[in-house]
Amino acid sequence: MTTNNAKPLVSLVTLNFNQTDVTCEFLESTKHLKYLNFETIVVDNGSKVNPTAQIEAGNYPNVKVIVSPENLGFTGGNNLGMRHAKGDYLFIVNNDTEVTPDLLDRLLEPFFSNPEVGVTCPKIRYFHQPDTIQYAGFNPMNLFTGRQSAIGSKEVDNGQYNESRFTCCAHGAAMLVKREVIDKVGMFADKFFIYYEESDWSARIIKAGFKIMYVADALIYHKESITMGKESALKVYFHTRNRILYMRRNTSAGQLVAFTLFFTFLTFPKGVLKYTLKGQFQHLKSFLRGTFWNLTTSSYSPVS
Repeated sequence: MTTNNAKPLVSLVTLNFNQTDVTCEFLESTKHLKYLNFETIVVDNGSKVNPTAQIEAGNYPNVKVIVSPENLGFTGGNNLGMRHAKGDYLFIVNNDTEVTPDLLDRLLEPFFSNPEVGVTCPKIRYFHQPDTIQYAGFNPMNLFTGRQSAIGSKEVDNGQYNESRFTCCAHGAAMLVKREVIDKVGMFADKFFIYYEESDWSARIIKAGFKIMYVADALIYHKESITMGKESALKVYFHTRNRILYMRRNTSAGQLVAFTLFFTFLTFPKGVLKYTLKGQFQHLKSFLRGTFWNLTTSSYSPVS
């Protein structure tokens, strides 16, 4: 790690799972970064074909490929990458994104002016609808429903979110984290595997006294929904399971009781009815599995 605050080393950590062409498009975009003191860690999450040869053939700057024989999920894969990263700052970034040239410069600036800042996130726009916002910060988690919404989601960007500010949650698709945060808080809780992991990590980061900042003049483009289908049964399972798990880990006893009542008497019967009427019995099975998983599994995770 470098001790030069003017140009600290940044480690880009990204995952690949049977999407080597997409990953190479991301890596190609990093060739245009103005900030040059960075390394890239690509973790292959148990792909059918080892991507190392294809990635190495692209002559991308300072790339290291870590091959996992199994799919460790978003949490485990990124944790593996972070363990190999040497940077003073670690940029957790989806492989289905493309960076803009001054992205790292913009994301680093708040750290130099405010020591309380632990994480910075860029404005995220949809790659295939480049004038439309996906993320400009997050609204607070609703502690009754266990739901959270992104500020500016699906709005045309007319400059309405061009002011940087603190936010309650980072976005897992693009978040720059200083190493001190990881040393103090730990990494993603492996138990989540995918979904709600950045919400859980953000809650722990803020609890530890750090601030998360949305940086309005930093921009990245996201090819949303490449990784997993919008209504796949697998997504239903992890969303349901981890929604409850997040609440178990990050709320007071009173808040958890209120959420449990809401989920039991509103969310649960609504979910069962919806998937039954639609004939989506795999989705129904996933919904039930995700719910009852929480009755038999501890919320503790050694990474936390």
